[in-house]
Amino acid sequence: MRTTLIVLAHPERGSFCGAWAGASAAAAEAAGDRVLWSDLYAMGFQPAEGPGRYVEPLSPFDPLKAQERAAGAGRLPADVAAEVEKIRAADRVIFHFPLWWFAPPAMLKGWCDRALAHGAVHDVDRRFDTGLLRGKRALLCVTTGARASECGPDGKEGETRLLLWPLAYTLRYCGMEVAEPLIVHGVHGYHEGARKAELEARLEGVLDGQAAVLAGLGDRPLLPFNADAEFDGEGRLKREAPSHWPFIRHPG
Repeated sequence: MRTTLIVLAHPERGSFCGAWAGASAAAAEAAGDRVLWSDLYAMGFQPAEGPGRYVEPLSPFDPLKAQERAAGAGRLPADVAAEVEKIRAADRVIFHFPLWWFAPPAMLKGWCDRALAHGAVHDVDRRFDTGLLRGKRALLCVTTGARASECGPDGKEGETRLLLWPLAYTLRYCGMEVAEPLIVHGVHGYHEGARKAELEARLEGVLDGQAAVLAGLGDRPLLPFNADAEFDGEGRLKREAPSHWPFIRHPG
């Protein structure tokens, strides 16, 4: 049986993000999946990493070493251990979140900081092409308050696809495949009259279409990333290798 993990990072379960996550869960269940949930705000997940999370913290505190030691001893914090178990069980992970200040909410960043624990879902020798989460596929389902016209390459808000790169590359670091994100623009509570009605109709269409999105996730285009072999011994992109993103490119 396939397992789908839904990670929701929005403080209001009754928001569109929450409804969208619910639509993903319903679609996965209808397809016969086992569905796991990480509704981070509802769970009261604590996003800040630190020595207080560990029974015997290192001094000075080193997050990577602390996570590695705890993972090796089977003593990860209980909330992290539960997330690690879900991540390991999942065949695909569907993230639902808004963009706040040109980035995912701090809650989701903190989930990455803690739940993607060193020694549990990645380590020094097993990352990128050899990552421990190889074979798993992620989809980012994202809302923005800005209009689509403002969120393209020439948009005033900056290109949304590039704003998502740090999260996507975090998942790539752990070995996951990341599908082309699904982005819904103009989602905010200040619409009135005809604009509000148009938004509500558009969002209803997104919810109705989520089953088709999940059904086609296996065929959805993947975000392109350079293979390990395309970097030299110093970790620099080889001259003959393609550049897929402005974050990793040929100088000059």
